[in-house]
Amino acid sequence: MQNTDTTKYIIHSRIKADGVVERPDVVGAIFGQTEGLLGNDLDLRDLQKTGRIGRIEVNIKSIGGKSNGTIDIPSSLDKAETAILAASLETIDRIGPCIANIEITKVEDIRASKRKHIVNRAKYILTEMFDENVPESQEITDEVKQAIRVEEMTYYGKDNIPAGPNVVDSNAIIVVEGRADVLNLLRYGIKNAIAVGGTNVPQAVADLCRKKKVTAFTDGDRGGELIIKELLQVTEIDFIARAPDGKGVEELVQKEIVRSLRQKIPVEQALEMYQIGGRRARSTPQPKRREEREVRPRIVNAPVAKPRPVERQIRRNEVTETIANEFKTHMNELNGTLSARLLDNNKKVIKEVTVRDLASSIRDVDKNVRCVVFDGVVTQRLVDIASEKEITDIIGAKVGNVTKIPANLNIASMNEL
Repeated sequence: MQNTDTTKYIIHSRIKADGVVERPDVVGAIFGQTEGLLGNDLDLRDLQKTGRIGRIEVNIKSIGGKSNGTIDIPSSLDKAETAILAASLETIDRIGPCIANIEITKVEDIRASKRKHIVNRAKYILTEMFDENVPESQEITDEVKQAIRVEEMTYYGKDNIPAGPNVVDSNAIIVVEGRADVLNLLRYGIKNAIAVGGTNVPQAVADLCRKKKVTAFTDGDRGGELIIKELLQVTEIDFIARAPDGKGVEELVQKEIVRSLRQKIPVEQALEMYQIGGRRARSTPQPKRREEREVRPRIVNAPVAKPRPVERQIRRNEVTETIANEFKTHMNELNGTLSARLLDNNKKVIKEVTVRDLASSIRDVDKNVRCVVFDGVVTQRLVDIASEKEITDIIGAKVGNVTKIPANLNIASMNEL
């Protein structure tokens, strides 16, 4: 196609004729039937002489006594004039002795095509042709920072377990799967991570976890779930964070790491989510109060106590009904929020916290707190902590595997309310 150097658009059209026609017939019909139709300013012959439209390209074939093909006209007119010219082609209804029809299919913006080519070519030039040994100043800075952080990799214990430099001194640590995970966290300034090296958790890591506040940060796959299950069986952890599904911690960028750690969940919630049993609970600080020694089983198959089972059930129903009247409003408001409320003797809210911070918040409360209502699972750990703080009622969305309940503490779940 012979286009002028200033071509902006190409008018693409389709032609059908009921008879055998050839290219000269089509070109002649275009010039002949549009002559004088649009005035002198848009006369095709004049526009072609001045170079404002290019050579008209016609590709047509005749099969079975009918002709079909395409017509392409380059244009350097503006958008409106090109549209008018394109519309005029559709007024042509005969070519020679044959009935014909011309339909505009597309008006191509040549400049847009050129811009797309420029962008694609520029991408290739930028990635393939520039000297990779001459980075930008920011790239140099980032590279130096990452190199320093990687050099900060340390090794813990006699087994030389890969770890960040702050693992020993920090009150909180992050347990990850392997050395590559520790390195990736170091790249983004997280220096308190330690690796377990797979599902066989080293004893040194298990012992360290019992002294720290621990977040298990694992890959978003089956292997990550298995590591969580083993950690829950062999040591003590507080929170669980997971990489996005199908991704490993070593592959994550800074934004994904921060998001995953912010979305960590308390280990109590994970027990039900992963259907995990046999978890080692955090040891309850000694000495225990005298009242806590008086415990009763939550489920008793053959009670030896004097009260008959029927009387015991009646008393239990009375307690549940009382709790329902007192705390149902709070539970309805907290439903689906993953939040908790700490209440005083008058059932007034002293403080509202997230469920993941509930255990630490209970440890820090003063003696004014008497009740805890939260949108989560009542666990033995929470029961032990609540009893130490002389809390009298704890109500959750569900009751987990609680085997010991102090005599001075009432517990209930949303299912009972």
